[in-house]
Amino acid sequence: MKKDGTSQATPKRKPDVETRRQLLRMAAVGAVSLAAREVSGAEGAMVTSAGRDVLDVAIIGAGLAGLTAARDLKRAGCESFVVLEARDRVGGRTYNHDLGHGVVSEAGGQWIGPGQTAIADLARELEVDTFPTYYAGKTVILAGDTRVAQDLHGTAGGDEVIGAKLNTLARGVPSGMPWQAKTAADLDKLTYGDWLLQQGVKHEDGYFLGIAAQLSLGGAPAQLGLLHYLSVINSANCNLDQLESTKGGAQETRFVGGAQILSIKMAKDLGDKVKLSRPVRKISGWNRDIIEVLTDQGAIRARRVIVAMNPALCNQVVFDPPLPQGRSQLQRRWPANAPMRKTVHVYDKPFWRNDGLNGQIFQVGGPVFMAYDNSPPDGSVGVISAFVAPGSLPSEPKAAERMLSAIYAKSLGDKALRPTQFHDFDWGKIDPWTLQCIHPIPPGFWTKWGKFLHPAVGRLIWSGTETADIWAGAMDGAVRAGHRAALQALAALTSQGEVA
Repeated sequence: MKKDGTSQATPKRKPDVETRRQLLRMAAVGAVSLAAREVSGAEGAMVTSAGRDVLDVAIIGAGLAGLTAARDLKRAGCESFVVLEARDRVGGRTYNHDLGHGVVSEAGGQWIGPGQTAIADLARELEVDTFPTYYAGKTVILAGDTRVAQDLHGTAGGDEVIGAKLNTLARGVPSGMPWQAKTAADLDKLTYGDWLLQQGVKHEDGYFLGIAAQLSLGGAPAQLGLLHYLSVINSANCNLDQLESTKGGAQETRFVGGAQILSIKMAKDLGDKVKLSRPVRKISGWNRDIIEVLTDQGAIRARRVIVAMNPALCNQVVFDPPLPQGRSQLQRRWPANAPMRKTVHVYDKPFWRNDGLNGQIFQVGGPVFMAYDNSPPDGSVGVISAFVAPGSLPSEPKAAERMLSAIYAKSLGDKALRPTQFHDFDWGKIDPWTLQCIHPIPPGFWTKWGKFLHPAVGRLIWSGTETADIWAGAMDGAVRAGHRAALQALAALTSQGEVA
């Protein structure tokens, strides 16, 4: 409309489009500064396309990767995006149990450590404090009726000679692309268990080595590919202790308010860009200019789609046309058989500390892989959390609570028989949008299918912690993957002049 109220032809929008293209180029060219979260004020002036029926980017998944990507897009000045989340909450594989009075216990991912700078930086930006994991005192090892208490000094209790050999091998295995290692073909023929046997390690002697691998990667040594394990050790500065230990390791630090608070804060800042209870059922036209993403609440159209999902979970989405064979097979063969179950016992106080115990329990041949002190920073209540073998406890909560309490009583004393709260979260049963917490990649997988993990397919950009260059599978890897996906989207939109 003219100022006098009469109509006129719609003016061309070349100036706005050119301005936006220039700003998108700035965002893409400034990849390093964006990755460091140093977005300039000029980039923030980008013209938005809110309200149009075609978005620049649709992001599938409101875990750490998806929300980080959305946050980066927004900080670059792009407002033409949406985050679609199947669950009725954000956080993905991080989830907090509310224990009351501001205390939480984590049902999913929870620890960070040295070298995990991406998530540490994110926490500082979001003003989320951290505190050290409690490990002072003796760890209890149970084997039937035998109880041994030993001070592991914050380590995983592994074998130094074996650790040194693994560290040496890991130097030749790139963390983000293990299939490109010079010796990948030979290493990928073996399970970690095969390799341990070659070193003369007997089952009973390698207990801590095996349990550490299972807790970190979701599979026993006999299931876990050696090449994959080496690639994860490579992420930890080629240092097995840094990967598996508490002191100086990847379990050294926790978040005040629980790890899910990072996603909750990011989602709050993104506002109505985040759509919950929006499972994606079908993605059509990924090979065309405009992609249609079908959810239970209708369709979204976008120029790029960031798929911030576990590869195995992608099998629940119909792709039209079907994905190329390599990518499709990677998703179909991705291990989805490693559900994790975590339980929580809450006590009035962390009474075990006064007895010189750190709350850590390993049970040989029992349901408890590892229990540990998960109390809040001030120790105002005592919390024992545990990784338990799926199917090893009764499904009825009270019965499960009693069984675990009896195990804790053997380890920590009779006060453990009187918890004030019990929580149980079996990821394989409660949450159909997760399937597993971590991925135990088997031998032979990376050398055959790894090359299909990262490359975009049409206008689909793959994200999620599994795609990270380092710390893949960890929360830090998810943040890194989110940063990279946002940059890929911005660069693609810029290079082809695809602006809304």
